[in-house]
Amino acid sequence: MTKDIRPVGAALYFLPVQTRVPLKFGPETLTYVTCARVALTVEDGQGRRAVGWGETPLSVQWAWPSALSYETRHEAMKEFCRMLNRAWADCDKSGHAMEIGHAFIEAELPRLLEQLNSGLNEAEQMPWLAALICCSAFDIALHDAYGVMHGAPVYETYTAEYMNADLSAYLTPAEDLDVDFSGTYPADFLLKQPEYRMPAWHLVGGKDLLEHSELTGDEPEDGYPVVLPEWIKRDGLKCLKVKLRGDDAAWDYDRLVKVGEIAWNLDVYWLTSDFNCTVTDPEYVNGILDRLMREYPRIHGMLLYVEQPFPYDLSENRIPVHSVSARKPLFMDESAHDWEYVKLGRQLGWTGVALKTCKTQTGALLSLCWAKAHGMTLMVQDLTNPMLAQIPHVLLAAHAGTIMGVETNAMQFYPEASSAEEKVHPGLYKRCDGAVDLSTISGPGFGYRLEEIGRVLPEPGVSVGNSSHEGP
Repeated sequence: MTKDIRPVGAALYFLPVQTRVPLKFGPETLTYVTCARVALTVEDGQGRRAVGWGETPLSVQWAWPSALSYETRHEAMKEFCRMLNRAWADCDKSGHAMEIGHAFIEAELPRLLEQLNSGLNEAEQMPWLAALICCSAFDIALHDAYGVMHGAPVYETYTAEYMNADLSAYLTPAEDLDVDFSGTYPADFLLKQPEYRMPAWHLVGGKDLLEHSELTGDEPEDGYPVVLPEWIKRDGLKCLKVKLRGDDAAWDYDRLVKVGEIAWNLDVYWLTSDFNCTVTDPEYVNGILDRLMREYPRIHGMLLYVEQPFPYDLSENRIPVHSVSARKPLFMDESAHDWEYVKLGRQLGWTGVALKTCKTQTGALLSLCWAKAHGMTLMVQDLTNPMLAQIPHVLLAAHAGTIMGVETNAMQFYPEASSAEEKVHPGLYKRCDGAVDLSTISGPGFGYRLEEIGRVLPEPGVSVGNSSHEGP
């Protein structure tokens, strides 16, 4: 009996979220975000139906750096979500979730993006990364629906028992290694024993306060920490990700030293630095790393890896980065759109991949498999995922086998946004002893336990096809 499904309806919801403190992304600052939540209805060959759910923050500043106003980009991403909602409801593909998701991303998504961008000059056009973010809520819902249809957790469905094609149908190996994807499936590259308790990385944003002397009196008085040492002590943090500017070496170096000294004094083990795509010369990063090794060898030793210093469009910016990765593991983030970009990145000297569910579950899994087959290290990075978006995010990390835990920071920037979900999954929305706890996730699909969460949703922004369902 075939296990194929096909989409037959979709409903889209927009959930606004306000930050409690600003989050700096390179030259821009995030103060609020809209989360796109999707309910995708699917049908199997016997006429049975199931509904899957997916959610992604439409992180405008991260996905679409531009001189265009925030609202112009924000509204364009929402409009593209509406276009996608209609396209997914009308999707005529059937098969496993990987098959349908891959076919949509390869054919429909570029066509729809071209349609959106038609008639706009290059400076006004939405980039591919922003399109992927919009699509990811639908793709995540597709994978959830497949699991729900078959009464199985999502990560149990990436095997020959469920999939119609092996990985050779999706991936091509690098020419310099003897890698063969024939007869292999995503499950072959996932942990046999997933990590259901993982170290949590805390984000130190460019505007985050490091010490009490920096207080201005304008900080929120909501019971949550406002300076870094308070966060470390409250959550027992052991891993800190430091956002840097990438265009001010003195500031970046000073920031790393200040955070490193706080970390060392409070028994934090690991640091990583995120330059947010603003560096154009590897010597910028090398200079900071070399100086850190000379002047603060302890802090240099705590630096586990370096994340995405260089412009994210690798095809347009083919910068050899071997000199950086010779010093520290160098991870692609914004550049890792899909496995073909990972392949190009490896040629240029990148050694690791930061996976994100916001680039689609389908794409994240294919990048994971390609990277692991070629000896690259993995990390799973956050898009400040609240509410439902947090669950597929941490599950990917639990099954991937990362260099160290998972980044998770929604509890820093909008903790109250996830209050309904936190009642059911307390270990996912608060960090305890420096870790997140996934043990409450259970059931088919992504194991959201929606019927227990009880979140009241607004009216759908758009509902198409046979998408009748009850909201969680």
